[in-house]
Amino acid sequence: MVALANPALSQGDRSSRALLVFRLLLVLVVTVSLLSLGTGAAGVPLWQVAQDLTGEGLSARDRVILMDIRLPRLAMGLAVGAALAVSGALMQGLFRNPLADPGIVGVGAGAGLGAVTAIVLGGLLPAGLSTLVGLHLVPFAAFLGGWAATLLLYRIATRGGQTSVATLLLAGIALGAMAGALTGVLVYLADDTQLRNLTFWGMGSVAGASWSKIGVGLPLILPVLLLSPLLARALNALSLGEAQASHLGVEVQRVKRIAVLAVAAAAGAAVAMAGGIGFIGIVVPHLLRLATGPDHRWLLPNAALLGGVLLVGADMIARTIVAPAELPIGIVTALIGAPVFLWILLQRRGFGGL
Repeated sequence: MVALANPALSQGDRSSRALLVFRLLLVLVVTVSLLSLGTGAAGVPLWQVAQDLTGEGLSARDRVILMDIRLPRLAMGLAVGAALAVSGALMQGLFRNPLADPGIVGVGAGAGLGAVTAIVLGGLLPAGLSTLVGLHLVPFAAFLGGWAATLLLYRIATRGGQTSVATLLLAGIALGAMAGALTGVLVYLADDTQLRNLTFWGMGSVAGASWSKIGVGLPLILPVLLLSPLLARALNALSLGEAQASHLGVEVQRVKRIAVLAVAAAAGAAVAMAGGIGFIGIVVPHLLRLATGPDHRWLLPNAALLGGVLLVGADMIARTIVAPAELPIGIVTALIGAPVFLWILLQRRGFGGL
């Protein structure tokens, strides 16, 4: 007679594995961060980076490269990767669909339309306003576009105090198509220089990282990263269905509202800072579910760490593979993420998951 597995033991084993993965990811974050600081077209070796971090002097040139170029780039990569991965995990938990990503709530489409509008029509702004906004015009417009699209979508999907997940999905597709059409009109009106800027922004990059840009985006991303684990138990309950979650004491409508707004803040800030970067929000939660299971108590913090590691790693590839030139980071994440995603789909099909 075959003995049945003890659910508590099984959960304990998964928790132990998730804790191990968490510790490994912390080590990976430190390792990849040091490698990133020592990687680039200008030679600042890793041992010199370590010297500077321990207080030893560097040349003025190397200090500028390290403190004003590479360190902001590293910080932006970690923040953007974590924001996209956690946003993807939140959306997949909310929709109970492993194919969900932040784009479902209109963040990507709205942010793209806002950025394209700023690039193409930014020259029409009054001189005083243009000077005031300066280099932050495109990120600011992208963030406003993402938030506006998300709030409009949430308004459409909410009736009688209840938000329909199905309506949210379908309305997101419609709004995405509309934003894409408006973006196409603006692209048609753009000149050659603007088209180049549009192309580079659309493929994503952290090359333009600066402390001022991080200072604008991080206050939106950091609270979401710190507070999203508070939604973990509710998302675990939602995996059983909304009715069952409600019987377990979960305020389903409140969880939906908080999750959507959190994704709008984190993913909107990430897209505004770095442009369009794909696959992080879908692939990272998938990989972690395969490794440690679907428990959001571990999935959300591990997603933040793995998302940062993958994006910083992709950035290192982007700036070295064709050095001294740079590839847009979105190309690298697509080249890495698409095969991994296809592999995951084939694995799920093999186990009857599709």
